[in-house]
Amino acid sequence: MATWLAERRLAQNAARLTELRHELAQIEEQCAVVDSEADDHALRALVSETPLAEFDAADARRHASALDRHRLHLVDEIAELERRQDELLDRIAAASR
Repeated sequence: MATWLAERRLAQNAARLTELRHELAQIEEQCAVVDSEADDHALRALVSETPLAEFDAADARRHASALDRHRLHLVDEIAELERRQDELLDRIAAASR
């Protein structure tokens, strides 16, 4: 791979990493809020013992789980981009020798 192409891909990779890290920070904040809300709904369901409260608690927990799965997806994607970045840096270093 030509050095200029590796450098171009490295720049694109770095930009994408920046975007994903920013999105991950936002998702982690949202996870904290949604998890807290789900815990509140679960407590209300336990106290009130009504079907509606139980439905709300289950719905809140599903939403929290979905958000957590999205967070894990972002973490995996960031790890993959970091691996790819290391490969590109190795290629550029090898080409400059």
